[in-house]
Amino acid sequence: MIVERTENPQWLSNAYLVADQEGGKGVLIDGNDELGPLLERAEQDGIEITHILVTHPHLDHVAGLAEAREKLGGPPMVAHPEAAAEIEEEVGETIGDGEKLSTGGLEIEAISTPGHAAGHLAFLVNGSDVFTADVLFKGTVGGTMAPGASGFADLKASVMRLMDLPHHTTIHPGHKDSTTIAAEWEQNPFVRIWRGLDSTGEEEVTVWGRPATLKLWAPDYDGGHKAWIVFGDSGEEAIVGGSQVEK
Repeated sequence: MIVERTENPQWLSNAYLVADQEGGKGVLIDGNDELGPLLERAEQDGIEITHILVTHPHLDHVAGLAEAREKLGGPPMVAHPEAAAEIEEEVGETIGDGEKLSTGGLEIEAISTPGHAAGHLAFLVNGSDVFTADVLFKGTVGGTMAPGASGFADLKASVMRLMDLPHHTTIHPGHKDSTTIAAEWEQNPFVRIWRGLDSTGEEEVTVWGRPATLKLWAPDYDGGHKAWIVFGDSGEEAIVGGSQVEK
């Protein structure tokens, strides 16, 4: 199987070409305004891109898809119905949890992973590689306060559902570097707490002017930090960027 990645230098968001083989069939997963090299690789290797899969509708994951689709002759875009409603470009097919899409030698299963976005999907390809977008990254997890987010409980449940995949499964996240289920099971600080291995903190902080308790201060994919907090005025749990936290 061929997996080719590009990374947007500003957003650090990934887009992927996934194909069964040279001269075979493949898909694009997400857009990051850096799709040129993926299209060039497909042309060079004689790969027919039959579908464009969208994990969720945030700009840094759909940028450039309309132009790429036009260059490719209009293959259908595929997304969760809730995501499709938020995407300006016409979505030709919708896919829900547990549903599968086959093209060439690829079998792709949609896994519902809400939290960062209500209609967020991960895509499991041939049972060996999972494209997790903005729910699970190397060493961290996605935020729960972006537009369209469905909240902390959903995000936690989605991450732990992904942890049920075989440990050899390769994770291709929506930002920065790949990892494995095994590595995140053992090393991801959020997962370790949710497994009951480590304890939460109790530091009092401020987030957007609101009092909060800092449960976890962890590294983020961009070199900064992610924070799991509980707002003191509402009891709402959230995962936010570390830059939002005043200690």
